[in-house]
Amino acid sequence: MAVVRNNKRNKEIINWFRQNAVSEQSELHYTNPFELLVAVILSAQCTDKRVNMVTPALLAAYPNAKAMSKAAVGEIFGYIKSVSYPNSKAEHLLQMSRMLVSDFGGTVPSSIEELMRLPGVGRKTANVVASICYNEPVIAVDTHVFRVAHRLGLSKGKTPFEVEQDLEKQIPPKDRARAHHWLILHGRYVCKANKPDCAECGLHKLCPKLLQGSKLSKK
Repeated sequence: MAVVRNNKRNKEIINWFRQNAVSEQSELHYTNPFELLVAVILSAQCTDKRVNMVTPALLAAYPNAKAMSKAAVGEIFGYIKSVSYPNSKAEHLLQMSRMLVSDFGGTVPSSIEELMRLPGVGRKTANVVASICYNEPVIAVDTHVFRVAHRLGLSKGKTPFEVEQDLEKQIPPKDRARAHHWLILHGRYVCKANKPDCAECGLHKLCPKLLQGSKLSKK
């Protein structure tokens, strides 16, 4: 496990987010756990904007797990063909819905372990649903969170799971559900992959931009 070096600075960074975060909500559109689960599965390597264009018609046709479980994979594909990897995602949505019906009575489970049993659901997706819908004290690590955690020196973990563990050691349980939004939105709009907007970043003075040993220190 990577050792986080500057505990005082990291506490200041987390406190800055606590005081200054503009939004603490997902940019995916949903009204219940099933809709969020569908949206997060579709969002893998795809923008939230594109997913939000696809889900209204998809969820109007299949508003719950029971309805989607009766669809043909080709029918689901027709609704989601503009997202990335539509063939595999259509299959995942169908099999996920069938398992929700057969194993969970059509209800999206709240535990990480049960969520990860569902087809198409990895740890990141499970953490997103568990934290947003059920306020579980976990942090989902996607590419934005991974990048920002490295650049800010909050983690030097080599895998998303290691970064998740580092973040959870530093962020109190009561803040973890919203901390995912702090980091992902900061990465999406400020600490961008290719052209980070350092001049407009409120963390400019706290950011160890070239932290020695960071996988992303050269970016």
